[in-house]
Amino acid sequence: MSCSHDQAFRLSGASEVGTPGGLLTIGELARRAGVTASALRYYEELGLLPPPARISGKRRYPESAAPLVAAILLYSEAGFTLAEQKALMTTRASTRTGRRELMQRKLAELDEQIAWAQAAREAISHALGCPHEDITQCPNFNAGITARLAGQPLSLSHQQLHGQASPESPGVAARPPRRPAGSRRLCDRERASARHDPDSLLS
Repeated sequence: MSCSHDQAFRLSGASEVGTPGGLLTIGELARRAGVTASALRYYEELGLLPPPARISGKRRYPESAAPLVAAILLYSEAGFTLAEQKALMTTRASTRTGRRELMQRKLAELDEQIAWAQAAREAISHALGCPHEDITQCPNFNAGITARLAGQPLSLSHQQLHGQASPESPGVAARPPRRPAGSRRLCDRERASARHDPDSLLS
């Protein structure tokens, strides 16, 4: 990804901007790239787009500016902010080592986001299967509330509550928090009842 971005940036250099013919107005480039004209001006202000030629005071872009804008959008979809993209283009980050460091940090950030989203999805899935009409009466939900008040994020409390493996120790079930034995048996009985009576999930 970074190689194509660097190549597009080189192709959009000042020498090509000045070539006659085949130049695009800002509106034409915006339509071709699927962005607004104000976005192109902002990219230029940040240094992500090289300054275009001016004809009668109006911007004129080379054809190669379109793939450069597409590269900016591609990086954005991969999770890189515009500031991070600028960092990728600096002299310090233009080396392979610099790019790898930036991308490794982004990968770790994405891993955290994925873990959070997965925990949220699993928690909502469990909530959909809860037999309680009022979820605030569910012992599992209240255990999650207690864990959150104790400072545990959803990803950790949900793993512990449902005996899932902790990401720090794969393959080892996380120890669930202590709960009153009676409430646990009650929730287990209700889950078993729900399996035998599917209509109870709709009530």
